[in-house]
Amino acid sequence: MSFASEVKKELTTLIVHKEHAKAELSALIRMNGSFLLQDHQFVLKIQTENVSILRRLFSLLKKTYNVYSEVLVHKRLNLKKNNVYIVHLKQGGSKILRDLAILDGMMFTTNVSGDIKRNAKKTKSYLRGAFLAGGSINNPKTSRYHLEIHSTYEDHNQDICEMMNYYGLNASILERKNGYITYLKSSEKIIDFLTLIGTVNARFKFEDVLIMRDFHNSVNRLQNAELANLNKIVDAAYHHIENIKLIESVQGLKSLPAKLIELAKMRLKYPDVSLKELGEILPSGPLSKSGINHRMRKLNKLAKKIKKDIKNTKVE
Repeated sequence: MSFASEVKKELTTLIVHKEHAKAELSALIRMNGSFLLQDHQFVLKIQTENVSILRRLFSLLKKTYNVYSEVLVHKRLNLKKNNVYIVHLKQGGSKILRDLAILDGMMFTTNVSGDIKRNAKKTKSYLRGAFLAGGSINNPKTSRYHLEIHSTYEDHNQDICEMMNYYGLNASILERKNGYITYLKSSEKIIDFLTLIGTVNARFKFEDVLIMRDFHNSVNRLQNAELANLNKIVDAAYHHIENIKLIESVQGLKSLPAKLIELAKMRLKYPDVSLKELGEILPSGPLSKSGINHRMRKLNKLAKKIKKDIKNTKVE
């Protein structure tokens, strides 16, 4: 089961107040419904490929209007050949459509009613229905965070975007060949939307994936930092050893002060340790990193002078 299917399945199990159920049903019918005039009344059809949404439609119609409907099933002719379920309501369709403000007289309305947009709980329920009807969400494991709600009508899509942005979700609109979408790209805003429409398990699953990804990224950053530090230590040690060997070959280490002799020998003996670690194992006693640096600079300065003298000798 895809992550989007998991989200929708959880949403279809939520218990809602009758008036809020109407708002959810309004979105489902406006986005997935169709109607035709037959014997002077409207026959309502609502289409879905999701069995959980099918059960939800039955539940909402019974809860809000105490009506039962029949289901027609047929297979798509495309490669997936999914079952398509059509909730068929032969009687009472006109009353339902007008009560949900989907039908105004004989005209189909594509805008969300002001009654829903002015009521926070109804707005959330409408957005839940809109996601059930035309929503999709990427699995957070893909790291491509994307949630969208598709709508056929531009003004309806605009209403959905405005309702989402009322809650600070920073939703955007994009035109597609077969309609319009309102979408979210931010993982934080997607979590906020899932919370808004009533999911709990899906939200926690999404958050868990983000937490694990952040954890692995932190570990990788630490490992990269440690590797970079190790490379610095190795490069510095190589430079120190080359200078010490140069001093030894030209004038001998015995020509150095006792403290520098001690450091030079320890550096040659322990080429892989850091300066801090080198200071901790000096035979004469622990020395701070700054103290070790001070002595090492003297050795490097001497090696630099020797290199310069050698170069001048060759020129002459």
